[in-house]
Amino acid sequence: MSDSINQTRRTFIKIGGMAVAMIPVVAFAAKNDAMRTSMKYVDKSADPAKVCSGCMHFVPGNPLGGCKLFPGDTEVNPGGSCVAWAKKP
Repeated sequence: MSDSINQTRRTFIKIGGMAVAMIPVVAFAAKNDAMRTSMKYVDKSADPAKVCSGCMHFVPGNPLGGCKLFPGDTEVNPGGSCVAWAKKP
């Protein structure tokens, strides 16, 4: 009986450890879809004067960039836009 309890405990710890290890991977892969929707982000701006590359929140990358308002998101198109656009100083 002791061996079956130990085996069950080991299995539980292994599966639990793998699940905890996957949390950052899943969180990093996310594109902040909810935040993008709430900010009305689009990949191609209708107004060429208000593109992400001209915004103070844009973080340049290659070929896409990031945004200070979308933490961890590295798939922001420099030609996109959202309602939080603010001209670079």
